[in-house]
Amino acid sequence: MIKKGLNVKVLVGKDKNKEGEVIELDRNNFRAKVKGLNIIKKHVKTTKENKGGIFDKENFIHFSNLKIINDNKQKKTRIKNENKK
Repeated sequence: MIKKGLNVKVLVGKDKNKEGEVIELDRNNFRAKVKGLNIIKKHVKTTKENKGGIFDKENFIHFSNLKIINDNKQKKTRIKNENKK
């Protein structure tokens, strides 16, 4: 199960074999944004509040194209209760 904050590796595409941290999920469409990967150009029009221009941002990657990297944080450990008789 892919969760926010996990480290993943991209299996296919332009960022193949690169690793990064999941920063956002779209569970309805089975997609995730990975920090620093699958960068696209976003053209933003100038408004009264914001200056426009061309900005780089991460785009979503399908879960099937990601592999969870084994972390020690993920592993669940059992603690034996020695007070039990």
